[in-house]
Amino acid sequence: MTEMTASRTATPWHLWVVGVVTLLFNAMGIVSYLTTKLGMLAEMGLTPSQIAFMESYPAWITAFWALGVWGALAGSLLLLARSKWAVAAMVVATIGLVGTTFGNHVVLNVPADMQAPVLDVAIWVVTLFLLFYARAMAKAGVLI
Repeated sequence: MTEMTASRTATPWHLWVVGVVTLLFNAMGIVSYLTTKLGMLAEMGLTPSQIAFMESYPAWITAFWALGVWGALAGSLLLLARSKWAVAAMVVATIGLVGTTFGNHVVLNVPADMQAPVLDVAIWVVTLFLLFYARAMAKAGVLI
């Protein structure tokens, strides 16, 4: 038995459940981000006024949005790979979420037909859960 194998804790069943479920959830954020950046908003059913709003999105909020969605996707993938870097990815995702939330709720006047408070809460819950879960799995020696 190698030193690396000896120090690695067995993978708990819930890691696979959490990893796969959050990967699917976080993939939805990637789809949203990519359809926006690739100019596919009309195909996604957005109205001309909604598209105009998204096209006027400030670059700094877009940067935080990118950190949030790509960091969260990386966090789920790294969790499934049992990498300790899942924690760092989730810190990046959380920073992105804080910046995006600040931009959307303090700086911008998001149109009423584009507000989704239930989705906003779900994103916060999943992101914070995944951050704390990854930290717990790293501390338990599951992630190396």
